[in-house]
Amino acid sequence: KIEKQIPNFVQENKIQDLMRMPNRSTLRGKRDHAILELFYATGIRLSELVGLNIGSLNHEENLLKVIGKGNKDRIVPFGDKAKKAIEQYLNSRDYRWTSDPQLPLFVGTKDKRISVRTVQSRLKEYLQKILGGKKGASPHILRHTFGTHLLDNDADIRSIQELLGHSSISSTQIYTKVNPEKIKKIYKDAHPHAS
Repeated sequence: KIEKQIPNFVQENKIQDLMRMPNRSTLRGKRDHAILELFYATGIRLSELVGLNIGSLNHEENLLKVIGKGNKDRIVPFGDKAKKAIEQYLNSRDYRWTSDPQLPLFVGTKDKRISVRTVQSRLKEYLQKILGGKKGASPHILRHTFGTHLLDNDADIRSIQELLGHSSISSTQIYTKVNPEKIKKIYKDAHPHAS
């Protein structure tokens, strides 16, 4: 059996630097910031993000309804930082949470739904700077970052599976291989002959 490659992720101490990169004095910068915050807050897939409408978000309960692989929907919580970034972006577009729920949440040129390619291009620019030009500077790295940071902060793998929308736990288990330091600490703390 071929081993799955251990994914890259953004270190926790670099997240704030990443979030500060978009120029929030522009509409595009506010949009990019909201996209970064939402990706990091939810771990959703790129296809799920571009498919979001204003009505996909329940801003009162900080919940997001996404349509995932196989047309399966799931509810994902998001934090106040993502909520604030989205509100600032919507306000810049003269929209509110109460605007037409069928309107695309994120738009590109001419108020059309943002394309996968646009999101990839915009985020690659920021991620390459944070990662030092490393390969893998794509929106998907934020999905790995989401899962990795949850795992590093003691979330259980089953909950991470649900949040990521994985049908199989084996897809989620790659996150258990990400942090060798955590594995060493668990071993040292738990095994009688470790020290």
